[in-house]
Amino acid sequence: MRLRLVSLFLFVLLALTACSADVARLTPAEAAERVAAGSAVLVDVRESGEWAQTGIVAGATPLALSDLRGERRDWKPFLAAHKDREIVLYCRSGNRSGQAARLLAAEGYRTANAGGLRDWLAAGKKVAPLPPSAPAGQP
Repeated sequence: MRLRLVSLFLFVLLALTACSADVARLTPAEAAERVAAGSAVLVDVRESGEWAQTGIVAGATPLALSDLRGERRDWKPFLAAHKDREIVLYCRSGNRSGQAARLLAAEGYRTANAGGLRDWLAAGKKVAPLPPSAPAGQP
């Protein structure tokens, strides 16, 4: 019984340590520069209702965090197409994009957290309406 508890404790500790991997935090200007140079792609990890309500940063790809954590219906082809580029993520505040960046980094992808939409708006970046071809996302 003790061995099981110790093993479980070590497993949880290891999992938490892996999830807390450091991910670069970029300003909107730094992120936009990398995307413009073609070395990175920008992803909005908010949910479909949020995209519809506010639009997305011009040039971003809308891919919900819930899909990344779930079936990866939309994420799977995106990751296959962009495996050699840095994936720069943002959300509303920077929290969910940080979670997504750490998750993808743990899987071997190069990632960065570009904060929240409010940071992008404060930096004067343009927001575009949700493209008609955007994924449905998860409610």
